[in-house]
Amino acid sequence: MTDRNPAAVAPPLVRISHVGKSYRRGEQVVPVLTDISLDIAAGAFLGLMGPSGSGKSTLLNLIAGIDKPDAGSIAVAGVDIAQLSESELADWRAANVGFIFQFYNLMPVLSALENVELPLLLTRLDRRERRERAETALALVGLSDRMTHFPSELSGGQQQRVAIARAIITDPTILVADEPTGDLDRHSAEEILSLMDRLNTELGKTIVMVTHDRRAAEKAHSIMHLEKGELFEHEQIVR
Repeated sequence: MTDRNPAAVAPPLVRISHVGKSYRRGEQVVPVLTDISLDIAAGAFLGLMGPSGSGKSTLLNLIAGIDKPDAGSIAVAGVDIAQLSESELADWRAANVGFIFQFYNLMPVLSALENVELPLLLTRLDRRERRERAETALALVGLSDRMTHFPSELSGGQQQRVAIARAIITDPTILVADEPTGDLDRHSAEEILSLMDRLNTELGKTIVMVTHDRRAAEKAHSIMHLEKGELFEHEQIVR
């Protein structure tokens, strides 16, 4: 038997340490997250569940660098994003985070191809390279035949596929998904979840997904439960 060297074990991609977050409502301070600590390995597919108001979307936003914690640290690939300035954080998000939203957030006046290409406008890629990457991303999500269609000409499931193609176009470090199937019928939801599973298992994408749907959460490798701002059960999903 070969001894395992603890130093050789890869550090977590995301390390959340003693994070707290509150919001103000007038004079009242409302705690949302309390002393949250969590490690997420590279290549993980984590589902975050909890009732409305439990803090799961707030935690997702903190991981994605959309918001900053009041206390504690959040390190992603060794970078403590809680210490970045607003401009540094914007640059970090553009390079490292792919966003998948419940309501797609597509630009209605742009085609599917143009929507997917949007994040690349912030890069130094020329028009031909941007177009080639966008076409590749749409092919990956099975929409090669819908590239010139506008969002209004696509089904909900197809719009979410466009949104996923846009999320992966920059080859981000982590994908964050906030209720990605919440606006879809069951068949379309299953297709989107299967696509996310492929992105994880075949491309090695690290995914953190917030959902209230137990069937959706079970597509993840593990599930964490939030209740009143505190983390509880950690379930491993056995396939």
